[in-house]
Amino acid sequence: MSRAAWHRDNRARGGIATILVVVIVVLAAAGFGAYWFFVRSDAAPKPTIKDTATSAGGSVEGAWQLSANDANGSFVQYRVHEQFAAGLVDNEATGKSTDVTGTLTVKGTTVSDVTVTANLAALKSDRDFRDNALKTRGLETDKFPTAKFVASGSITLPSTPVKGKTIDVEVPGSLTLHGVTKTVTVPLQGRWDGKTVQVVVKALPINLTDYGMTPPTGGPVAEVDDHGDLEMQLFFTQAG
Repeated sequence: MSRAAWHRDNRARGGIATILVVVIVVLAAAGFGAYWFFVRSDAAPKPTIKDTATSAGGSVEGAWQLSANDANGSFVQYRVHEQFAAGLVDNEATGKSTDVTGTLTVKGTTVSDVTVTANLAALKSDRDFRDNALKTRGLETDKFPTAKFVASGSITLPSTPVKGKTIDVEVPGSLTLHGVTKTVTVPLQGRWDGKTVQVVVKALPINLTDYGMTPPTGGPVAEVDDHGDLEMQLFFTQAG
């Protein structure tokens, strides 16, 4: 091969390599663009105790109840990580249900009869494809629409509730999810303001396989982690 032909061949190979690099970059950018516009989520913030106004009078003692879709904004929420583009992009996703009911009873420093039931079929995130996937995969809310927590017994508070003061306590009990019941200990915060007893669970770790769930895959999202968090912000009002 002549020197001129050799240079022409090298320039051709270099041109092809450049084109391939450009194509790869364009495809990667297109994939990221698809992720950004169609998959990426703006995760909801973690629940925190709200500094609600305290009211005069009233007693914390007695039966308290939680009504579905209440005006106070009670909710149960999940938080998971999704992977897109073969794990190159990590996304935090949340979805919540406001269809939550519950009960608790306070007497002195003792809290009893604690139950919380959530309708998972009402879970809503910011993406329809995610909500639709959960109906038949992962949580399979079409088959298992209900999640329920029941405290295993009475809870002893560190002190008698005082209006406006937050109390931290760990509550042992059973969690039923995806038709499977497991023993858990829930770290929660409570606050009484005279009108409501506010309960917040910032994060209860959940391993999907412990509850017989397979992390959903496919579609716009390549993979979902096999673990996540269960979060709650609940406002109980005194039973009439």
